[in-house]
Order: sequence, then structure tokens, then C-alpha cells
Amino acid sequence: MKIMHEQLSFQGNNSFNIKWDDFPHFTFPWHFHSEFELVYVIQSFGRRFVADHTENFSNGDLVLIGPNLPHYWKNDEVFHKNDPDYKVNAIVVHFPADFFEQQLESYPEFLAIKKLLKRAARGIQFPKTTTSRLDKKLRQLLKLSGMELTLAFLSLLNELAQEKDWKQLASESYQPDLKNWTGTRMDKVMHLVNTNYRQQIKLDDIATEIGMNASAFSRYFKEKTGKSFIRFINEMRIGYACKLLQENRMNIADIGFESGFNNLSNFNRCFKSIVAQSPQHYRKHFLEKHF
Repeated sequence: MKIMHEQLSFQGNNSFNIKWDDFPHFTFPWHFHSEFELVYVIQSFGRRFVADHTENFSNGDLVLIGPNLPHYWKNDEVFHKNDPDYKVNAIVVHFPADFFEQQLESYPEFLAIKKLLKRAARGIQFPKTTTSRLDKKLRQLLKLSGMELTLAFLSLLNELAQEKDWKQLASESYQPDLKNWTGTRMDKVMHLVNTNYRQQIKLDDIATEIGMNASAFSRYFKEKTGKSFIRFINEMRIGYACKLLQENRMNIADIGFESGFNNLSNFNRCFKSIVAQSPQHYRKHFLEKHF
């Protein structure tokens, strides 16, 4: 299976991303990224792949993945038959590899979290007794922002760090065989994308910025990310729109324009293509679940 390097973005001044997944099935392929990832599966089942480890997953699955560790969640076939009774509900948190790096290295209060993140280099699964106990705290993250969110997340990491009954996923002998994706050209592309995706960004303009013609850049971008440039931009915009919908402070039309779409019908069409439901239904479903 060809591995893909996912390029993540962090909106605004946030130090980490927290998102609510509400999809018919997991869609992301075999991939890795330079950030930590915490995945809490509330509703779904199938097969989970982390490096050289694979096993079944189901409701209540909680896993912490370290930077550059390949992973993939694959739903059972029943999730691909458009049956509304089978869907994915999950909370996913991404945070950078240097998250509170100075504190982790310098202060004894952070020692347990430091050890937790070190273990995450091979992936950690927590027992369902832990997820039952922390379910409310995990869901609460979706409702918070700013310093309240940061403190709540640190508290959650500290509780996970105290857990004794955890399981290492990748074997001790596992050695990642990852292509070097961090060249300066792709770094520049991602900087341009991350700072301009809410504007009318054009493939031709990005290609010119890095000294490539449009067709060559299109092939290069697809090779590096596994997605077309347009699809990648639209997924970033829709991800930002989901965050605004969750906050429930703006109307649908304003959220579409704020996220980078030039008209409401284009926003609705793109949102439904990526999320498999309308923005109105997404907001209604999220608020019913969490408020």
C-alpha cells in the first residue's frame, strides 16, 4: 500500500486541532504526518493499522499516535453500503511534535506527560475502562477554546499518562521506511496553502511561486499528498467551516464566505461531497450530540 504524507494545518492561533468526525466511513488512506494524533472512536468498527500492528477496533477505541508513525482506520464493508445505521463518530486531536517542548524537558510536573509522548512513538491503545472514565472530558474539548481548551487538554494528557493498563502497538523491531517529504519546495507550498486557503488561491499562482509549470506542479502535489490540489484546498476550507459550524455563532452563508467559497451553492455542494451531509444537518447533529 502506497503511503501518503498528510500535511496538517492549524487554524488561527490554535496550538492544536480538535475535530468531530461524522462520516459514513473512514476515508483517509495509509498515511503519516509530523504531528501527534489522538483518536477516540465513539461509534464505528473495523480494522486499525498502526505501523506493523493491526487489530479490530470498535466503539470506545482510544489510540495515541506519535509523529511520522503510519496509520490507517478501515471500516468493515457494511459501512460502504449507504446504510444510515452505520457511520463514524469520532473525536480527533492533532498537536505538534514540539507541543510544550520546553516544559516537558524542564519541569518535573510534566514528566509523566513526557513519558507518555515518548511511548506514543510506537502508538498506544488505552483500555475501554479508560475511555468510559474520560468520555465526558474528551467530548468537553469540542466545546472549549483558548486557554480553557489548552488547560483541559493538558489535564486529559496527564490522566492518560497516569494510566497503567495501556498497550504498545508497533513492535520494538519496527523501523519506519519513510520517504523524505520535508524538502524546502513542499515546505514552501504548504506555507502558501496554509496562509491563503481562505482566499481565492489558484494552482497556477502556487506553481509560479515555486518555479514549476501548472501541469508539473499538479502531478508533484498529487504525488506528495495523495490528493489533487483543488481537493486538498477544499478539504482545508471545509475543515475550517466545520469548526465555525460547531461554534454556532455565524449563519451558513457567512461561514461559506469566511471559509473561502465564493457562493453559497458551491459551499453547500463541496461540503456535502466531503462530509456527506449538508452544513445545516452537520450543525444540527453536532449540537444535538454535544449540547
